[in-house]
Amino acid sequence: MAVIRYVDIRDSTEARVVLELQRASYAVEAEITGSRELPPLFETLEELRFSGEDFHGYFLEDTLAGAVSTKRRGSILDIHRLIVAPKYFRRGIASAMLRHVEGSGEWESITVSTGSRNEPAKRLYLSHGFAEAGEDEVIPGLFVTRFEKGWRMGV
Repeated sequence: MAVIRYVDIRDSTEARVVLELQRASYAVEAEITGSRELPPLFETLEELRFSGEDFHGYFLEDTLAGAVSTKRRGSILDIHRLIVAPKYFRRGIASAMLRHVEGSGEWESITVSTGSRNEPAKRLYLSHGFAEAGEDEVIPGLFVTRFEKGWRMGV
């Protein structure tokens, strides 16, 4: 049975599990984008624990199969990470976490970004109603595409 629940990354045990998942997920993105310089691959346990992000995990029994982290800026929710364990790719986990985030509050918009060469992630966001909002070079040679989804809740 699948459950999405809050993950307290200030707890070093839970943070360690998220960090392992993050490294496995971003290793695949590094292959896709052709860049081994993705900052999440080098993040330390302490940096993750004190990131200031809210984490929710997608659990299959006791296994963390995916996670999403967010930060709120006024009426804007920013998705900082959406990660899935490679062995659970293409099972709807990322979509379930996006739906969970969208239903977790009242937002005027949600933002997210991904490597510009990460076509599977870009298709995911577009399929959930996000629109491309621009592209940035975050480190030399590595471009990310920004996405936004805006609405007024209850309208």
